Amino acid sequence: LIWEPMSVKREMGDRIIGSFTGIQGDNLTFTKVSPVSLQILSLFEENNVDEVEMLYNRFQSVISQVVTKKQLIPVDINHEEPEEINEQTTYEYEPEEEIILNDLLPRNLSTQIYSALLDSSAGELAARMTAMDNATRNAGDLIDRLTLEYNRTRQAFITKELIEIISGAEAV
Repeated sequence: LIWEPMSVKREMGDRIIGSFTGIQGDNLTFTKVSPVSLQILSLFEENNVDEVEMLYNRFQSVISQVVTKKQLIPVDINHEEPEEINEQTTYEYEPEEEIILNDLLPRNLSTQIYSALLDSSAGELAARMTAMDNATRNAGDLIDRLTLEYNRTRQAFITKELIEIISGAEAV
């Protein structure tokens, strides 16, 4: 399942299952992620896919984003046994466990995708901010160098004219 960019879609060809555009950047909302997660869940339920992994840029700092791979389906759960198991404890769920899971699992998938997109968006904005900061600093350095060169050239021209005036006055 791939959404953007177009160059990836051209290279992948028939392996593309779905395409979702316009869900990153300023247009990113949780409701726009739901169709992605619903399509992933329907593909999994129809046994068209065995496993779904997501690759995204995880925001680490302004100058660092880490490419991260996360398994979405099947859910990777650590099965840790509690220290004390009380066999007499029973839990009753209302509504039933299946109804709760059928509601929570799609939300969980949407939340994970939304979180990854927010991380990627934060990384992109940080990279842009860093690039603009570097460009501003480089432009300032260039202005300083050109101003210095201009002042030296002007000083050399003034010195040359003074020498010509003094030489002309001595000749008279």
